[in-house]
Amino acid sequence: MRYPAIEVRGAVVAITGGARGIGRATAAEFAARGATVCVGDLDATSEVLPLDVTNRESFDAFTAAVTERFGRIDVLVNNAGVMPLGDFLEEPDSVGRTTLDVNVLGLVHGLRSVLPGMIARGRGHVVNVASMAGKIPLPGMAVYNASKFAAVGLTAAVRREYAASGVSLSAVLPSAVRTELASGVRLGGALPTVDPEDVAKAIVGTLRTRRAETAVPRWLAGWDLLAALVPEGLMTLARKAIGDDRALTELDSAARAAYVRRVGEQVQSHSQHMP
Repeated sequence: MRYPAIEVRGAVVAITGGARGIGRATAAEFAARGATVCVGDLDATSEVLPLDVTNRESFDAFTAAVTERFGRIDVLVNNAGVMPLGDFLEEPDSVGRTTLDVNVLGLVHGLRSVLPGMIARGRGHVVNVASMAGKIPLPGMAVYNASKFAAVGLTAAVRREYAASGVSLSAVLPSAVRTELASGVRLGGALPTVDPEDVAKAIVGTLRTRRAETAVPRWLAGWDLLAALVPEGLMTLARKAIGDDRALTELDSAARAAYVRRVGEQVQSHSQHMP
């Protein structure tokens, strides 16, 4: 499928969760290449628009604010996400609900808010920031895994549904990223480690390739084939050897405390606004 070209220079780009981490790096990368960048985040500032991706009205207000100022949205980067870690049975329901609402429903809200305008113009591009955790199940990350598997499936299905509209969707799947989300986890081993800037370059690169999925690093794209061909027993031994359970067994609680506290505040706020 060939899509109408979108040049980075001059494009109007909206990014969720853009105040830090991958979102911040992506905003910087787009801006450096001449795009007009609009960032939405719970942590609103003079340069960041208020946005709660779990709330459809909040997303619509963000979309309206960007469109009113710049006339359109050429690219949406659905980046906002949370990553609680720990024992599945010990995780509070409220934490699991927030994880799914941010990481899955947040994408749904973004798509339903922005796609109609793109489809009406016959051009546009959406990047859903998923994760290799959407392909590789890891102990200590069960609900996060579920949310990212859902993100991959959602992207693929909506991409197919609107393939003839001129609007493309891409899922970007980073491995372990050196951001606050991974604080307190010994990186390396089970997954290669990348920087937010590596992911940002991959996100911007999808405007050129319009590829359905992009792994970061690229060589991880072969995981599906590997998992299909290698017997489960052998895969289990290999994953154990490289320590795929670090999110469960080797968490540094002190190093992760600030992030856990911030997510806890988000969970509490989210729970108060639930019907």
